[in-house]
Amino acid sequence: MHLVPEDRAHRRAIDEHTVCEAIEGIGDTAQIGVWATRFALLGEPGRLSLLLAIHRAGPIAVSDLAIATGINDTGVSQALRLLRASGTVTADKDGRVVRYRLTDPHIAALLNTIRPPAALS
Repeated sequence: MHLVPEDRAHRRAIDEHTVCEAIEGIGDTAQIGVWATRFALLGEPGRLSLLLAIHRAGPIAVSDLAIATGINDTGVSQALRLLRASGTVTADKDGRVVRYRLTDPHIAALLNTIRPPAALS
């Protein structure tokens, strides 16, 4: 059981090979929190709708996101503040209009699996 941490090495495994494969599947435990945060961002329907809209149509303004998602402007702004703080989206000023775009490539890849882009003709 070459991958089992020392603090767990005394425990008896039923299938040592499977334990090592499971540990390998978990990967870098420091990244588990990062992925859990990403999934939490996707776990709220409003944020997921916003992310899908931004991913598909961005850069896009708050008022346009409100129309597209059916969430009021204040709710959109609050969600975008969280998404911006997490580094998932960024805001670009275009004159007086602020447009949001997706910046996290991992979230983009996940969103592609939820609703893949239309096939190019």
